[in-house]
Amino acid sequence: MLARINRFFDFIGMIILLLILLTGSVLILDDPTEQVRRYTRQVEFDYFDWTMEAIGVNLAQGALGNPYYFNKDERHQVVVDYMHLLDQIFQAEYQLNLIYTDPAIPEPETASAKLRSELNSLYKRQQQLMPIAEAILEAQVSTVLADLDLTTGGQPIPPVLFHFTGEKYNLVVSPRDEIRQEESVSILPELSVDQHAALEAEVDSALDVSSLVVPVGGIGTYPTMVIRSTALTWLTDTIAHEWIHNYLTFRPLGFNYNASPELRTMNETTASIAGTEIGAAVIRRYYPELAAEYGIGTPEPIGLPADHADPEDVLRPFDFRAEMHTTRITVDALLEEGRIEEAEAYMESRRQFFWDHGYAIRKLNQAYFAFYGAYADIPGGAAGEDPVGPAVRALRAQSASLAEFIKQMSKMSTFEELLAVVSP
Repeated sequence: MLARINRFFDFIGMIILLLILLTGSVLILDDPTEQVRRYTRQVEFDYFDWTMEAIGVNLAQGALGNPYYFNKDERHQVVVDYMHLLDQIFQAEYQLNLIYTDPAIPEPETASAKLRSELNSLYKRQQQLMPIAEAILEAQVSTVLADLDLTTGGQPIPPVLFHFTGEKYNLVVSPRDEIRQEESVSILPELSVDQHAALEAEVDSALDVSSLVVPVGGIGTYPTMVIRSTALTWLTDTIAHEWIHNYLTFRPLGFNYNASPELRTMNETTASIAGTEIGAAVIRRYYPELAAEYGIGTPEPIGLPADHADPEDVLRPFDFRAEMHTTRITVDALLEEGRIEEAEAYMESRRQFFWDHGYAIRKLNQAYFAFYGAYADIPGGAAGEDPVGPAVRALRAQSASLAEFIKQMSKMSTFEELLAVVSP
């Protein structure tokens, strides 16, 4: 009975936060460059319809109280079974794509009839199992948040609510003369890679900007979007990451997400650090048999990286993060000197360099760094020498707990406030 009451208040909280987020969206829509939306409006993702569907799923689960009908072992098995089912779906979808791609198969529809029938059966099973798995994971993440002192009266505020979805993409736009995310527009998931490239080329040519369509793992709507995956550690990390964004929505750091590039990086790096720690805690508590497989052990004390490089680094295999870090630093220097065309030529040469080492990057440009550089929870990589990420990591290192770190970060509305509290 108590669980049902808690679930009721969860949905009251969901409606309140939804109203806040939808209101926020209306305010933000006036700010993005309408010039960009001239080219994206016909292919933009419909968040309203998706949100209504997600709310319907969550309300149905709340009414049935499904997770509470299963014991601990049964809840564990439901999630494991869902991961296995999703793996079967991915494999079947891949095989179906091969049949329609193979030039040696003249009638792919006939050749794929049995596979498509099997796939439809898998989809039906997915529709039955997915909402239950979602509700179980929501409850498990909520319990871990309580363990970590990130709840109020034992309840996460807002409640942990998410919905699995297919692939999601955003068109990210940056000026050419500096690396800065100026616009990010969600587009339809069914667009093909050639349509992505065509959209980028049209926007770049018309507006003299740098753009890139990027895949996103989750989006902080409410309920939050989490892209389907068979990697449970990635799922728990992403569920927690997006919940942190919703948590920050009520606080200065969240209010000011779009106020500056520094605040966006502070937001994303905070959510990335917290998501990793919370997600790992969920795996250790509820799926311990997977902890070793995913390399999740007992948490170690968090410290800052050494100030000097290991002299043996030069003997190690290709280091993607180190090479991307070098690339970003060089690009920043060229753009600072106003050498835009030279910077762009350099990025293309580096893209080919990464390809030669096994990393298939379709386009390496200012928009690439504007997007990926904001996730600075790990040293190096696309963030380059941006001081924001290291400052956020430093605050986590000097914080006694994850809760202390998040609560302190949540109160900040400028990068200067972060610098003021980070130990020298």
